[in-house]
Amino acid sequence: MQEVFNLLKAHADPETAVGMAAYQRNQFWFLGIKTPVRRELTKPIIKAAKQSGVIDWYFVETAWEQDAREYQYVALDMLKAQMDLLVPDHLARFQALAMRKSWWDTVDNMAHEVGHIVVTYPETKATMLAWSQHDDFWVRRLAILHQLFLKDQTDTALMTAILTVNFGSSEFFINKAIGWALRQYSKTNPDWVREFIASHEDEMSALSVREGSKYV
Repeated sequence: MQEVFNLLKAHADPETAVGMAAYQRNQFWFLGIKTPVRRELTKPIIKAAKQSGVIDWYFVETAWEQDAREYQYVALDMLKAQMDLLVPDHLARFQALAMRKSWWDTVDNMAHEVGHIVVTYPETKATMLAWSQHDDFWVRRLAILHQLFLKDQTDTALMTAILTVNFGSSEFFINKAIGWALRQYSKTNPDWVREFIASHEDEMSALSVREGSKYV
């Protein structure tokens, strides 16, 4: 674990870090390692993790405690590489991560993994419904976005329930997520999205309608 941290520290670029922090509204401190460089540096480590057959949650938790944001990105890279090892019990871990050092850059990058769990274990749809009404809007955003990559495996009844319960929110990140979820699904089923927006336009924020209608 320390090997990973030391490797990234050795490639820190303070000048690049300023721009990276600014892009995230200075919410976090950065080493200044852009995504392509980070992934190239950690490729052997991620490969070894994938071959290990075991998710190192201690590494994930420790990475989340570090100041530099890139460490959290590496933890998410590792979880993505080990997606086939994810099981329903891991949803509680994702929820906890979404509620710590919360921002769109990490929360959105959990959507694929959470979606994989839900489509593999349909009984966890109930958890998504619970998340969609959570007090923490980042958890709600993750529920909204969890089907983002499911294409024709998308459960439209579940999507409807999750989106409609979040109508009327004044939170930008919720309304943006609703629009994004609809826009993404419109690439698979434009007729459904068109009909959904037509049926709910009066209840949706202008942002959600604009984002969701982009391709329909």
